[in-house]
Amino acid sequence: MHTDAEHSPSPLSALRARLSGRCRPPGDKSVSHRSLILGTLAVGETRVEGLLEGDDVLRTGEACRKLGARIERLGPGSWSVRGPGLGSLLEPRETLDFGNAGTGSRLMMGVVGGHPIKARFDGDASLRKRPMRRILDPLVLQGARVLEQAEGGRCPILLQGTAEPLPIEYKTPVASAQIKSAVLLAGLNSPGRTVVIETEASRDHTEKMLIHFGARVVSEPYGEHGRKVTLEGRPELRPSQVRVPADPSSAAFPIVAALIAEGSEIVVEGVMTNPLRCGLLTTLAEMGARIALENVREEGGEEVADIRVTASRLAGVDVPAARAPSMIDEYPILAVAAAFAEGETRMRGLSELRVKESDRLEAIAAGLKANGVDCEIIGDDLIVRGGAGRVKGGGNVETHLDHRIAMSFLVMGLGADAPAVVDDDRMIATSFPNFRALMEGLGARFA
Repeated sequence: MHTDAEHSPSPLSALRARLSGRCRPPGDKSVSHRSLILGTLAVGETRVEGLLEGDDVLRTGEACRKLGARIERLGPGSWSVRGPGLGSLLEPRETLDFGNAGTGSRLMMGVVGGHPIKARFDGDASLRKRPMRRILDPLVLQGARVLEQAEGGRCPILLQGTAEPLPIEYKTPVASAQIKSAVLLAGLNSPGRTVVIETEASRDHTEKMLIHFGARVVSEPYGEHGRKVTLEGRPELRPSQVRVPADPSSAAFPIVAALIAEGSEIVVEGVMTNPLRCGLLTTLAEMGARIALENVREEGGEEVADIRVTASRLAGVDVPAARAPSMIDEYPILAVAAAFAEGETRMRGLSELRVKESDRLEAIAAGLKANGVDCEIIGDDLIVRGGAGRVKGGGNVETHLDHRIAMSFLVMGLGADAPAVVDDDRMIATSFPNFRALMEGLGARFA
C-alpha cells in the first residue's frame, strides 16, 4: 500500500504557448483494462499492442497475474497474456492492490464474483473513499458473498465468488459501464443468460471486446436512450489480437489546448471515435470548435480517426444531462474550454462527478475560481461564464490527487494570461504517463 507520507507533492506550472505538429496519445484506458482481463479469461496467448502503460492498467495486469495469468511485456505498448481461462482462475494468495484504479478494481470484482475463489481488494487513500456497493449489490444477487468491507461498502473488501453464478436480469441504478461490466464478467461463468438493462446507454467496450473474444452478446435498444445487453453464459473464449486505439479521454487534453492557445493547429492521431465516447467532440463542435476527422477507419472492433484541431473562438452552450455517460471523464477539460468561450456554458446532471477520484465537481469549480473564472454549482449543474478568449490565470489549483484535474488546469495555463499552477503532477502517470513530453513536443511550456 502507498501511504500519504510516501507521496511528496510535485507542483508544476503551465505557461502561455502556441501548439503545432502531430501526436498520438496513449492507448485507451478502458480497452487496456479489458484486454488484460479477457486475455486472462481466454485459454492461450492474447497479444495486445498499444496498451496504456499507466499505473492503473499495470495494477490490473498484476491482479491478473495473481489469478494465474502469465503476462509479459514484449516492448513499448506490446504485451503477451496467457490466460488460465474461464472457470480456472487461481485463488490469489495476496491482496489485489489496485492503487487508484477504480475501473480495474470494479471489473475484477465481477471476475472474482463469478469464480469459486476468495480475494481481498484494496487500493490507495483515494480508492478507499470510492463507493463499491453499486458493484457488490448485483454480484450478491448472482451468488457472490461479501465477507468483509469497510464502512459504506468501501475497500478493503473481501469477496467470495461462486462456482455457479445465477443468471440474472439486472437494471442498473445509474448509467455505469463499470456496473454493467462487473455483472457481465461474473455472468460469463453462469450456466444461463445474464441480462443487463440500462435506461441511459453507457460505454460499450466490454460488449465489443467480449464479442471479439468469441462470446455471444446481443445489445439492443431499450426505451429512448437505453440498451438491453444479453450474454450467453460459459462461452469458449478464444485468445485474440487487440490493437488498443488512442484514448479519447486523453486526446481531450491536446485537443482543448489547441482550441484555446492562440494560433495553434495540431493533428491527434488514431483516436477512438466510438459514438458512446464522443460527447466532448459533439459539445465542442456545438461551441464552434474547428475540428475535423480524417483517415476514419476501424481497429480492434472500434472506430478510429485522426483529429485535426485549429484554434477557435468558442461560444457557451447548454450541455444536456443525457450526454454525461458519453463524456463523464471529460467535464474537467470541457470546463476549461468553457472558461475561454464567450457567454455561459451550463453542464447539467453531474452528480456522478462527486464520486470520482475526488469530488470532481467541487474541484473543477475551485480551480476555475482560483484562475479568475466566474462559475457556480447549482444542484448537480456546473455553470461557467466564459471570458471570451481571455482567462486571467495565475491561480494555484488543488488537484486532490486527481489526474484529470491536474491535466485540465495545466492545459488552462497554456492559453491563460498568467501561468496556472497545480499542486501535484505525479498522479498524471495513472492515465497519461507521457503527458508532459507529448505536450512539450507540440510546443507546450511547463516549469
